[in-house]
Amino acid sequence: MNSKFNRFELIKSAIDSLNFSYAPYSHFNVAAAVLASSGKIYTGVNVENASYPAGICAERNAIFHAVACGEKEITAIAIVGGLNGQITDYCPPCGVCRQVMREFCDPEHMTVIIAKSTDEYKEMTLAELLPESFGTDSIV
Repeated sequence: MNSKFNRFELIKSAIDSLNFSYAPYSHFNVAAAVLASSGKIYTGVNVENASYPAGICAERNAIFHAVACGEKEITAIAIVGGLNGQITDYCPPCGVCRQVMREFCDPEHMTVIIAKSTDEYKEMTLAELLPESFGTDSIV
C-alpha cells in the first residue's frame, strides 16, 4: 500500500467536489479524488442521466479525467458519498469501478480510501477489494 501521500488532502478534494454531483434520480451523491503517480489529484462526481445506463460513477469519472489529462498510473483514490449529499456512512466503489481502477494501477500498492470525513476513513489496497482480478497481465 502506498503510504507516502497526504490522505487529508485527497479526502478533502473528494469532499469538496461532492456538491458538483448530478444525481436527480437516485439523490445519492458520490465524489472521488484520485492521486496519479505524477502527484496530481483529479476529481470526479457521479453524473446520472434519464437513460440510466448513460450515467457514470464518480470513481470512473475521476480516473477518466486523469487519463484525459495524460496520466496512466493511479496510486490512490478517496471516495465519499451519501443520500442527498450527506455523508453518513462509507461509500465503497462498485465492481465496475474496481475493475477500471485495476487497469491503471498495481493492485497490491493501490490505496483505496472510503471516508466519512478527513478524520474518519477506512483504507485498503485494491487487491483486497478485488481479489484474483483480471488485468493486462492476464492477456499474454
